[in-house]
Amino acid sequence: MTESQSVRLAVLISGAGTTLQNLVDRITRGQLAAEIVHVISSRAGVLGVERARQAGLPVTVVERRGCIDAEFQQRVWEAIRAAAPDLVCLAGWLHLLSIPPDYRYRVLNIHPALLPAFGGKGLYGRHVHEAVLAAGVKVSGCTVHFADETYDTGPIIVQRCVPVRDDDTPETLAARVFAAECEAYPEAIRRVASGRWRIEGRRVLFPSDESEAFRPSAGNG
Repeated sequence: MTESQSVRLAVLISGAGTTLQNLVDRITRGQLAAEIVHVISSRAGVLGVERARQAGLPVTVVERRGCIDAEFQQRVWEAIRAAAPDLVCLAGWLHLLSIPPDYRYRVLNIHPALLPAFGGKGLYGRHVHEAVLAAGVKVSGCTVHFADETYDTGPIIVQRCVPVRDDDTPETLAARVFAAECEAYPEAIRRVASGRWRIEGRRVLFPSDESEAFRPSAGNG
């Protein structure tokens, strides 16, 4: 896929769908050359499902509650494969996703902190910002990374920093980080969709100059 082509996205959500809405808005304004071909939610009745329907997007609800993991994973991937996306974007998706070999380096996640700090199971949403404030760090931000078989450990694609202010609350910090997320996720999608990257060890490398000869590795999908 080239940077001028429209990338097909499947977006996975579990809640309010604010990240989904950002992607919808960016696409509508012509700021992201992408098409959301399917939205999959792990919960019925959440605002994200309503946002998707209002945007005219196809939605599948795959309830996690009361479902064994193997069945849940199978149903999620059946819905993903039926839509044939180029990339899968986790957008407030609260479950570990098993990634088959043909989707390696095709599943992106966004996390509201500067990984590898403040990541892992149980650290999501407000919990992240509470942990950041409790630690007394002076900067926070967001990370877009390739998802792998562990929470928040995949190779990092894009990071954006924001200051942590002395009078911050979890809510004010969350708002500042989300503004950074709104820029970082579209940037990461564009970069990955361009195909102009490679992975060396834990690092995702991009060309520093468009005139530079840059040959992506075979492992980048």
